[in-house]
Amino acid sequence: MIPSSPLDIPYPRLPEPMVPSMESLSCWYLVQVKPRAEKVSALHLDQLGLESFCPHLQQQKIIRRVRREVVVPLFPGYLFVKFDPLFQYRTVQFSTGVQRVVSFGDTLARVDSSIIEAVRARIIEGFVHVAHCSSFQPGQKVRIHDGPLQGFEAVFECAMSDRRRVSLLLESVAYQARVVVPVDQITKL
Repeated sequence: MIPSSPLDIPYPRLPEPMVPSMESLSCWYLVQVKPRAEKVSALHLDQLGLESFCPHLQQQKIIRRVRREVVVPLFPGYLFVKFDPLFQYRTVQFSTGVQRVVSFGDTLARVDSSIIEAVRARIIEGFVHVAHCSSFQPGQKVRIHDGPLQGFEAVFECAMSDRRRVSLLLESVAYQARVVVPVDQITKL
């Protein structure tokens, strides 16, 4: 017998799943927001009853030849949002200022709550305090262990401002040069 309409087709009835409380299924996920829209997105998500986290950093920048203290997001363009993807994915995805919920293929970018707590533990007076690379002293000999200058020995000169880079004096038999490399590419001798 051919059904006369799609409504006449019998569909198997699925059993009703037991749904645990919303709190137990909620996890932290990474959400990409529009440029400079972290505050607006976080406020809107909070108004929807979702917990969001956008850590901020206080930096000194030179603006129009004047050194000023500015507040910038620790992760520009991203928020951490705690939600249950089964029930609240569309709410987050189509929230004001949100570009997308970050995913790798079909898997959402889940962030472990211990990472969130570790960042929160570094917050002092409303701002995250990031440790600088003070393990190197000016004049200290270092070895470059990664990158195009791998294997060279150099002298640590100074740390660059907020970019996790260092300035080194590279000495060779015929010349001396100043190079800038990421701090994670050098080790003490």
